[in-house]
Parts: sequence; structure tokens; C-alpha cells
Amino acid sequence: MQYPVSTLLLYCIVAAAVLIYLPFLVVGFARVQAGYDMAAPRAMFDKLPAYAQRATWAHQNSFESFMLFAAAALMAYMTQVDSPTAKGAAIAYVVARFLYSAFYILNVPLLRSLMFGVGSATIATLMILSLQQVAA
Repeated sequence: MQYPVSTLLLYCIVAAAVLIYLPFLVVGFARVQAGYDMAAPRAMFDKLPAYAQRATWAHQNSFESFMLFAAAALMAYMTQVDSPTAKGAAIAYVVARFLYSAFYILNVPLLRSLMFGVGSATIATLMILSLQQVAA
């Protein structure tokens, strides 16, 4: 199915929001394994296995990245950017952020960093396309 750029941008914002919580599912699993303490959930960070600690960091980073992506995608939406580049950038962001979390949890720093770079480049692309659209 072929979606207009405006629709795809909104779907990608929703997908990116969902991806914020994907690493937290791993954290939740590890918390159950470690014996979750509802009275002090943050205090048990040091008791978590290394993969769950990395999942926590991926979860936290996802919030930071999402804010910039949502702003960039909404800029493109509001300025009515209509290009295959915008579509590709929005989809690439979602894929890169999924892989970023996976590589972070699996402790593959080079690929994690590469996915961070791809995600950042897509944000910049959407912002630049938006600025070009309003300048035209």
C-alpha cells in the first residue's frame, strides 16, 4: 500500500514512540528474574544483568532521540514536505532505532553507534527538507 508522505510521517512517529518501550520489556523480564522490588525499582539497577543494564540505557536514549525525531517529522508534516527522501528518512529512522536498541542490548557497540548515526542523519534530513520547503 502506498501512503502519502504526510501519513507515513505520522505512522513513523507512532512507531518510534512504541520503540521507546521495546528495550524496557527486556528490563522488565530481567527485573522479574532478579526479584522485583516495587518499593525501590531504581535501586535494583545494580542487581540487573549487564544486558538489562544496557537495555535500560537504550530505553533512556530512545526518549532523547524520539524528541528530536518527532520535532523533525512534525516539521516535515507541517511544511507539507512531499518527497521520496522524506519517506525514506522516516522509515530509516524507525528501522535504525529498532536496530540501535537490539545492538545495544546485544552489546555490539560499533553497529549500535552506526545506527545512532543513521538515526541522527534522518532527523537532520527531515529538518533540512522542511527548511527547504519553507524557503521555496
